[in-house]
Amino acid sequence: MTFIPRKRFSQHFLRDKEMVHRIITALDPKPHEHLVEIGPGQGALTFPILENTHELEAIELDRELVALLQAHDKKIGNLQIHSADVLTFNFADLKQDERLLRIFGNLPYNISTPLIFHLLSFTSIIADMLFMLQKEVAWRLAARVNTKQYGRMSVMVQYHCHVEVLFDVPADAFYPVPQVCSSIVRLVPHRQAPYFVKDYAFFAKIVKLAFGQRRKTLRNSLKDLIDDDCWMRFQLSSGLRPENLTVKDFVEFSNQLGQ
Repeated sequence: MTFIPRKRFSQHFLRDKEMVHRIITALDPKPHEHLVEIGPGQGALTFPILENTHELEAIELDRELVALLQAHDKKIGNLQIHSADVLTFNFADLKQDERLLRIFGNLPYNISTPLIFHLLSFTSIIADMLFMLQKEVAWRLAARVNTKQYGRMSVMVQYHCHVEVLFDVPADAFYPVPQVCSSIVRLVPHRQAPYFVKDYAFFAKIVKLAFGQRRKTLRNSLKDLIDDDCWMRFQLSSGLRPENLTVKDFVEFSNQLGQ
């Protein structure tokens, strides 16, 4: 079956066999694990992994790709494909036993950020995640405080997960060749949150508001929540910018503000 990549789905298919091997080595899948692939595409990672594990679940929106994957020789294992939009997919429906999910995939550039935020709500049932992302996004996930890359995504992801950028994937490893470089990143959810948050929704709101106007000081970006008189009771300086605050700072600040 001939398949033409669709621009509207931001499809770029991995074709470099050496890179496929390197990614699978980093994933290190085992037959007894509950593996879930996001966006299997034409099966560059799917089928080599299935040959080893004999069982794999995948989530794919493009119906033509679903048909292509299902047409592959079934003798190599049980490939269960969920034809669905991963941005609204309920990952809790996949957990049928004591095993945590191991999620991996080549994430489309146009949905990677909202998808990662969606997955953060399921970290309690996820063992780890291994994703191929636009390099810029990967480094935003791992960014440290007081850097240009550090932002809302950095804070929220690092609150939930340990982040490790493993290696880069060159553009010519894909077809069609994208305009950007990619990176492999591993996210391992904390089994226990590193800091206690009294009200998670309020914490997330504070982080979003602060970075919504990241060039402004906290006094200005949070002015709808905190007036000048209120700043007097906080140890945190209102003259700081959001990129100056660690994850711990944001947690402690939201806890104090929400009292």
